Amino acid sequence: MKFLRFKNKADSLNEDKEIKSGFLDDEGKVIELNGDILDYFNKDIKFILYNMVSSHGLDDIEILSPTEPSKIVCIGLNYKDHAKELNLDLPESPVIFIKPSTTVNRTDNIIIYPNVSKQIDYEGELAVVIGKTTKQVSIEEADDCIFGYTIINDVTARDFTLGDGQWTRGKSCDGFAPMGPYIETDLDPLNQKIITKVNGETRQNSSTSQMIFSPQEIISYVSQTMTLNPGDVIATGTPPGVGEMKADSIVEVTIEDIGTLKSYLIKEE
Repeated sequence: MKFLRFKNKADSLNEDKEIKSGFLDDEGKVIELNGDILDYFNKDIKFILYNMVSSHGLDDIEILSPTEPSKIVCIGLNYKDHAKELNLDLPESPVIFIKPSTTVNRTDNIIIYPNVSKQIDYEGELAVVIGKTTKQVSIEEADDCIFGYTIINDVTARDFTLGDGQWTRGKSCDGFAPMGPYIETDLDPLNQKIITKVNGETRQNSSTSQMIFSPQEIISYVSQTMTLNPGDVIATGTPPGVGEMKADSIVEVTIEDIGTLKSYLIKEE
């Protein structure tokens, strides 16, 4: 099931800007639900159907980020083909960094290209959405903590990361974590085609089967030292083909069973 957060588009007849939760039905309609999206973690279909409110067309809504995470935990170098591309040895354990909540962005929205940076890169990735408070879980227990999966673009100011010698500043510019459009709850995370296009040109084309560490292994590893809160997001790493986006570019990250995350890179005024 594809869950989402959204607002009705404001127009002369509709000033309703309340954040709503819902799911996408088989006919492409958005079915509005009562309450917060996290209320539907591990709920059965009877509960979901009981809480249906109304339906909306996709053209009538503005899709928001799937959650409002307290943090985004990111994994570096987690694809075998990416390590081969860089001529690097495979890591023995996940390499972790964090993007702050101020990086959260939504689909069909702009990414601001900061004037202080000279190179902005895309990094298309599969992301895990955490459904409950998660601390010191085993690999076998990790599935019970997953709400579902979404798409993230780990946008990076590459000149910052190279110049600073570490990643925090280059990963943390406002809006540098577009996510969405949906949280897919029924997905095989290790059998997904992942493609990134810039202005219609394919730049990344791989499969999540190339992951070194599975989402379950990552959740277990991270949870040994840090509490994952409901709604937190884990970006599971990017495949080969990472590269630069110029100002005024359109970038699209597609994962076959989730959809397409679309962003517009606009130079800061």
